[in-house]
Amino acid sequence: MKIAVLGLGVIGTTYAYALQKAGHETFHIVREGKNVPSSITVHLLDGRYNPKGEEKDGDYSVMTASQNEEYDFILISVASGKLKEAMRTLRDRNHKGTVILFCYFWNERKEVEEMIGDFEYITAFPTAGGHMEKEGKLNCVLFDHIMLESREKARIKNYNELVSMLDSADIKQEIPLDMFEWIWIHMAINAGVTSTAAREGNIDDPNRLARELMADSKALTMAVKCIRETLKTVSARGVELKKYNNEIFPYKIPALIAGIAMKKLFAGNELTSRIMTLHNDVKDIVYGCRCVYDEGKRLGLELPLFYGNMDKVFSEIKIDS
Repeated sequence: MKIAVLGLGVIGTTYAYALQKAGHETFHIVREGKNVPSSITVHLLDGRYNPKGEEKDGDYSVMTASQNEEYDFILISVASGKLKEAMRTLRDRNHKGTVILFCYFWNERKEVEEMIGDFEYITAFPTAGGHMEKEGKLNCVLFDHIMLESREKARIKNYNELVSMLDSADIKQEIPLDMFEWIWIHMAINAGVTSTAAREGNIDDPNRLARELMADSKALTMAVKCIRETLKTVSARGVELKKYNNEIFPYKIPALIAGIAMKKLFAGNELTSRIMTLHNDVKDIVYGCRCVYDEGKRLGLELPLFYGNMDKVFSEIKIDS
């Protein structure tokens, strides 16, 4: 199949690498004049075939997309609320294809559909992460599945082709009850974790903060308590959390027990622990926390742990909008 990826970001390039290895054509939509390498060296912790992950090295051939091209799928993974701008890029360059939204957002479905316009789209969520190192090497983690909107809610004509494409790269699909609600829950959980890791106000080194958090059962216990608070923002939006028990069960058991269990999980699962340490985009991390924070304040929710942690962070950070 012919697949376009908006930009050369970590998530899009990681999946493009896997899809290219599976025999698909991949192209990157980049702004004119941008210096694009012909290939990227990839170091991948691959979780598709071994639950402990397999360390792999390879090269990814980078092809740039021409204007006025049509693709089977266009993968968009953008951060910090940049979806509207991303869709404008597709229209300006006259690209066609079914859009896969591989990003998180705090928007309601109607708001997203207004930004998408007349493109067919499906919402998904990656289980991958990493960062581009200074020398242009992609250091990344790839799990064996993605989260994917159901056939009934997506209503795209080529759903079967999408599943076939993912299967060809040995990427399974997990279908939640509602993709939008699942993403909001995920964002709330991340906000609780992030605010705890950065509770002293310093968020400049996410790698160090993640390592310290994962090794500290007391801090993880605090994170569980904070997540219980942030999940209230999702519930206040009308989401029935009991329908997502698999996602929230770890945060319903006694916090002390949950903290100890989480420490053991991180210590024994290289895939999970490494994805925690590789995500180092501070602007992206803070954006998710800000969405949850603003929602809680708007709704007048009592979230003392979360607010206290984030007030310290917001007083210290200086991030351009």
